[in-house]
Amino acid sequence: MSYPNQNPYGQQPGQQPGYGYPQQQPQQMPQYGPYPGGGGMPGMQMPYPTVMPGGAKAARVMLFVLSGLNVIGLILAVMGLGGVSKASHNVSPYAQTDDVTAINIGKGLLIAVIVLIVIFTAAAITLALQFANGGSGVRVGTIVFGVATIMLSLFSFPIGLVHTILGILVVVFVSKDESNHWFNRPRY
Repeated sequence: MSYPNQNPYGQQPGQQPGYGYPQQQPQQMPQYGPYPGGGGMPGMQMPYPTVMPGGAKAARVMLFVLSGLNVIGLILAVMGLGGVSKASHNVSPYAQTDDVTAINIGKGLLIAVIVLIVIFTAAAITLALQFANGGSGVRVGTIVFGVATIMLSLFSFPIGLVHTILGILVVVFVSKDESNHWFNRPRY
């Protein structure tokens, strides 16, 4: 039975009010800051955090740990280069050219590894120090650094397993929404 001026989607006669689909509550902004109302001043609600969130702090600590591990690797690589250089000076003048070539290739690879370690260590320290005041460029740089760390650590898999795990965690923690809010906050 149809009534001419009645809304077919509205409340039908004989139904209890408030029955049917539940009403949605309005979305609220996340509460950040030291004050109960959220934000930097009492009574104000700001959509951006005033204190670095836990995920960003964890990623920052992991960057410092990665740089410390890189320094240890740098020391070992320099010691290895010293050993190879010492071995190259002890090569007999009658040695095969293949032996001399292998030693020179080893020295070149170690120098390339040392340069790569220095670059990654400097990048990790620089990014970690910029977390407190950096913008979205620091976040993007950290994600790129984490992906590059993961890719390079896969080449030395058994030894680079710690770098792989820390690189994955850095990317995950920096990609979280709370970290995104932290890096996109306005700076006055």
